[in-house]
Amino acid sequence: MNKITVIGDGSWGTAIAVLLNEKGGEVKLWGAFKDNVDNINKRRENKRFLPGIEIPAEIFVTNDIEIAMRESNYAVFAVPSHFMRSICSSFKDFIRDDAVCISLSKGIENKSLKRMTEIIADELSSDRIAVLSGPSHAEEVSKKMPTTVVAVSGNKKIAEDVQRLFHTDFFRVYSGDDVLGVELSGALKNVIAIAAGICDSLGFGDNSKAALMTRGLAEITRLGVKMGAKRETFSGLAGMGDLVTTCISRYGRNLKLGNEIGLGKTLESAQAESPMIAEGVKTALSAVELSAAYSVEMPICSEVYNVLYKNKSPREAVRDLMTRDAKPEHF
Repeated sequence: MNKITVIGDGSWGTAIAVLLNEKGGEVKLWGAFKDNVDNINKRRENKRFLPGIEIPAEIFVTNDIEIAMRESNYAVFAVPSHFMRSICSSFKDFIRDDAVCISLSKGIENKSLKRMTEIIADELSSDRIAVLSGPSHAEEVSKKMPTTVVAVSGNKKIAEDVQRLFHTDFFRVYSGDDVLGVELSGALKNVIAIAAGICDSLGFGDNSKAALMTRGLAEITRLGVKMGAKRETFSGLAGMGDLVTTCISRYGRNLKLGNEIGLGKTLESAQAESPMIAEGVKTALSAVELSAAYSVEMPICSEVYNVLYKNKSPREAVRDLMTRDAKPEHF
């Protein structure tokens, strides 16, 4: 029997723990905050992050790192990206050397510009690492709505192992090896989703949303290819698929934050609206740095950064995007 610890009791970590339990794994769910862990154990429901979904009694929920990792051969990281390094550091003495570490987190560390698997490798000195990514809102997965994602690793056997671990009749998992492309896609689409939320609140229509998503994908792809990722990854589940979901779904926290910004709220007040973390806020900082480091034009990400951090008017940002010099579509 697979022994799995899901690290992070947010909506995604909770949904994945339930899925893995139903597959017959011995599942533990670790949460950083004891009060939330206690509430989950009392109610068998994650009222704060995934209300309405029953958490089976077989899932052991704990705040104790040592107990959480005891005998586990899989460590599934479902934590906010800017906490990944500190959490890996806290867990490093308790994760088995032969354990497979799986990142479900989507972000790029500020300043270091490292992806989540790079942080895991740094802190845990492990090369047994995989990523699970794609269009997969926790709310839908927890209700067993058909969902399709991709499991990737530099090690083909590990990618296929993770594929088998998660694959169900409603959660279809493909495998692959482009870790760089998948992680860049998962992180940067959140920045574009903030822009999509801004467009919605400004009253723009389908033409605008389609253009934003298409050109957003173009700049993510330009950067990814320049960094060494496979171009086809960005038209796949982790690229186009995840971008579409994040830019249109009512569950999208980045979309919601962008909507609040477009309505005139400050970044601070918009973030205070929800206990969920909008990953695109911090990723916008990293996107601008990567754009400069690799000399790749990323105008949408740059304007999101300007709106979030430079107090630029959303309408002015849109105008500046629309009045850029005319050029070929593909370059």
